[in-house]
Amino acid sequence: MRLLPALALLLALAGPVFAVDPSERLADPALEERARQISEELRCLVCQNQSIDASDAQLARDLRLIVRERIAAGDSDDAVRDFLVERYGEFVLLRPRAHGVGLLLWGLPLALLLVAGAGLFVAFRRRTALPAAERLSAEEEAALKALAQDGDERPNH
Repeated sequence: MRLLPALALLLALAGPVFAVDPSERLADPALEERARQISEELRCLVCQNQSIDASDAQLARDLRLIVRERIAAGDSDDAVRDFLVERYGEFVLLRPRAHGVGLLLWGLPLALLLVAGAGLFVAFRRRTALPAAERLSAEEEAALKALAQDGDERPNH
């Protein structure tokens, strides 16, 4: 009885291993290895946070077949990725490239952080450094000290 749950757990953990159907595989082991490496870098458009290599969705299977067709046709790894990006957009890459809009998206948070930090620095400096017109004159400081001393001499009720 304990064997059945253990077997079910083992099959559940091995699920992604079965995502690539044996009929999809290329005959040349070197080409198949390239296809698997590329497939691990591509996002399943159905599952979204899973590679097409690990996904058992029909669209992931179709993408795996496209990758293998392109490799069998002699395309380089970059050419295969470029073909899929042209067809499905940068979203198909699990690690988007850092150029164009992608570079803007990667750099924008840092730029906003720098601008906010500079704004806080300027605001803090303005707050601590009062202009000469807002400072007390020598007469005003003397009057303030006299008031403070008079207040200390009064009895507390």
